[in-house]
Amino acid sequence: MKIESLRRLRGPNVYLSRPAVVARIRLEELTGQETSDVTGFTERLLRALPGLADHHCAAGAPGGFVSRLRGGTYFGHVTEHVCLELSQLIGRDVSFGRTVSAGETGLYDVILECPVDESPESRVPGKLLDAAVELVLAIHAGRACRPPAERLADLAAIAEREATGPSTRAIIEAARRRGIPVERFDDLSLVRLGWGTRRRMAWAAMTDRTSGVGIDIACDKHVTRRLLGEAGIPVASGGVATTPEEAVRLLAELGPPVVVKPRRGRQGCDVVLGLDTPEAVERAFAAAGPDVVVERQLTGRDYRVLVVAGEVVAAAERIAAHVVGDGESTLAELVERVNADPRRGVGHSRVLTRITLDAAALQTAGLGPDEVPPDGRTVWLRDCANLSTGGTSRDVTDQVHPDVTRLCQRVAALVGLDIAGIDLRLPDIAAPLPPSGEDEPASGVIEVNAVPGLRMHLAPVRGRSRDVGDAIVRAMFPGGSDGRIPAVAVTGTNGKTTVTRLISHLLSGGRRVGTATTDGVYVDGRAVYLADATGPRSAQQVLGDPQVEVAVLETARGGLLRRGLGYDWTDVGVVTNITADHLGQDGLASIEDLAHVKAVVAERVRDGGTLVLNVDDPWVRSLAGRPRVRADRKRLVWFGLDPANPVLSEHLGRGGTAYVVHDGWLVQATGARRTPLLRLAEVPGAYGGAAPHAAANALAAIAAARALGARPETVAARLAEFDPTVDNPGRGTLLRLGDVSLFLDYAHNPAALAATLRTLHRLWGTDRCVAAVTLPGDRRDDLLAASAQILADGLTRAVLYDDCDPRGRAPGEVSRLVEREMRARRPQIRTVRADGSREAVTAALGLAAPGEVVLVIYEKWASMRDFLTGLGAVSAGSRPVTPVPPVPPAGWSAPQLVSSSVTDHGQP
Repeated sequence: MKIESLRRLRGPNVYLSRPAVVARIRLEELTGQETSDVTGFTERLLRALPGLADHHCAAGAPGGFVSRLRGGTYFGHVTEHVCLELSQLIGRDVSFGRTVSAGETGLYDVILECPVDESPESRVPGKLLDAAVELVLAIHAGRACRPPAERLADLAAIAEREATGPSTRAIIEAARRRGIPVERFDDLSLVRLGWGTRRRMAWAAMTDRTSGVGIDIACDKHVTRRLLGEAGIPVASGGVATTPEEAVRLLAELGPPVVVKPRRGRQGCDVVLGLDTPEAVERAFAAAGPDVVVERQLTGRDYRVLVVAGEVVAAAERIAAHVVGDGESTLAELVERVNADPRRGVGHSRVLTRITLDAAALQTAGLGPDEVPPDGRTVWLRDCANLSTGGTSRDVTDQVHPDVTRLCQRVAALVGLDIAGIDLRLPDIAAPLPPSGEDEPASGVIEVNAVPGLRMHLAPVRGRSRDVGDAIVRAMFPGGSDGRIPAVAVTGTNGKTTVTRLISHLLSGGRRVGTATTDGVYVDGRAVYLADATGPRSAQQVLGDPQVEVAVLETARGGLLRRGLGYDWTDVGVVTNITADHLGQDGLASIEDLAHVKAVVAERVRDGGTLVLNVDDPWVRSLAGRPRVRADRKRLVWFGLDPANPVLSEHLGRGGTAYVVHDGWLVQATGARRTPLLRLAEVPGAYGGAAPHAAANALAAIAAARALGARPETVAARLAEFDPTVDNPGRGTLLRLGDVSLFLDYAHNPAALAATLRTLHRLWGTDRCVAAVTLPGDRRDDLLAASAQILADGLTRAVLYDDCDPRGRAPGEVSRLVEREMRARRPQIRTVRADGSREAVTAALGLAAPGEVVLVIYEKWASMRDFLTGLGAVSAGSRPVTPVPPVPPAGWSAPQLVSSSVTDHGQP
């Protein structure tokens, strides 16, 4: 058994609404074997991992998985559960798993949930799966073994290092409770909150509006002290020393005791308190130098006050690292006992930091590691009270005196920080402050911290926890904002790109629209990234752009299956149609499987959002009844060409809204009311009604734009201004070259080809169409055969060529298959095979007579456009170029060119 591949689904997917990994596992020698076939396997496995006894599996109750083991199950399924149990053992709290066949005997996909905050680049899932496979194989081989403790400890350490720290985690959790989208950047503490123009950035307790000047001031302890002192804030006297002699001189001037600390230090490193001799100051300088601050030591307790957006939101008393003797244990044993607290970890990964028994700790303690402190004696291990050096905290938020509150608010404003941790030495934070004056203060502010740690407030050792993450999020998103911009997702088999471009055009008047579509990412109509941009990465590009006010996201099958969605929810979801395409890829065996994938877009429309569905498509209609879609919680809007559709009639009878063709107009129908929007004959790209699928695309786009508040008259005006040649290039684009027309389209499946050929027949008749055609090699043979039959029925002459990317096929294989199927369907058809797109178009032009049309099904739009421009082809607009038969009445049903031979495995 081996793992062949591993991919991460970064967002909602066909399995669950959270991130997951999909491991493809080949069982090899275990193919066909079940656990019941291996004597003693179940017992050995349960001895190795007793927690498996609590796994529910499909039974929905503890013990369900054990029943499966004893009854017999395949080893891919066993690996899934072992991996989930190993995850729990290292503190990685996940519970969802599923194992499905990958379409080949002995090949399985194991789907495992990931923590929502785990880094997208985390190594932990792969290492856990490796460990699971090794353990299953060892137990299968008859070895009684347990997961190696050292390996689990290493995995736990990796998971902890990759995890967000407590401060970042508090902000993420607070944002999610508010419904604010959160995106984490790899293994950093940098997170993006919200979308588009409402997005904000946070890095631990620093936001994108934290002043750089404020950070520089706070990081320079000498500058901070001078700035605050000149403003009348009580601070300790002191100065800067760059040599030991200067440090000793400051001791003499200030008088003992003094504090020596690095001028730009952090986390309490090399801070030494209570120095009263030149020798002690010199030693401290040697550790902290060469640029140090020497200050008179203030008296009192150590406090940290957190100020967020000018408000005091938390306060804690900080207590330096220490242990308490029991009269029996050595100092080292006492420290080890304290560090066994599960709240303590290395660095900032947990709410408390482990105590390090180093030279500084031993010097402060005045004891050796093997000495036994007397019973009840408190042994201090650090002078400073930083949590970073093992200190603890006690919440005192409710005790802060108003004088202290006002002081801290002034300090944060003077330094210029939106989030500030202010360190004070005071006799009692609950007592009033004496008025400041010329006398040296006995207590006051000792430091100001930019990017302050939040751990002491989130999990104090004593006192109430404070939700300071929520305070930061409230400051970043005032007024209850969820940080979202309006978002539309468009999916389906055909028409996705056109509908996405139409929606963007309809919404763009006065708003900056971000669009992700097949040919790239666009912001305010300008390309910012050119590539197939229909997956989660492209969606994140749009949603993360601070210029974008509205997002329109084409969402294709491939990206959704391989990486999941790039968003959690949208306001509007559009499904254009679902028909045979991509079957045989990514585990899709039937149209029903394809509908299951497309349904994810419908499922992820927020409650109260709008779901726009094609009422003329039976598979799309079926989505409304799916339990996970929860159509009853959404506003359901239908669009379609047949106003007599019974589903539509029933919907309108209940007062619902739909967008349909009625009496030669595109109309909004709500109950019995009809609001005309645009004449069918004037719909751009519909060629006077000869291309009804273009009218359907326009209706879908109108429905989405109206759902986001666009006014009917605005929608109608913007739609009339849409120029398909410019705004929707390569989709039903009409060009003229001399006395021959060229019709360019990306149709590459039976339904799309049939719709395109019906349009050409209405415009030019059935015997005046020539084609230069390529079909994608990654389609199943029966899909290619069905497309070939459509072409044979609709053409008299065809030039066939292969994509430059054969997509796994042998050179020339696709064009040979298509030619064979076309001739079998229509023996009298004339076919020619060409080497490449340019040669194919040239040959097709040679076959065309004056007044005829050449259909060009291209592989790469940009190269085809440049080639035809070089030949002298010019735009012919979007209106009919020859007399057209009368426009069929609303609800027309054009005859199919051929019945598809593609198996659809049942109807919804």
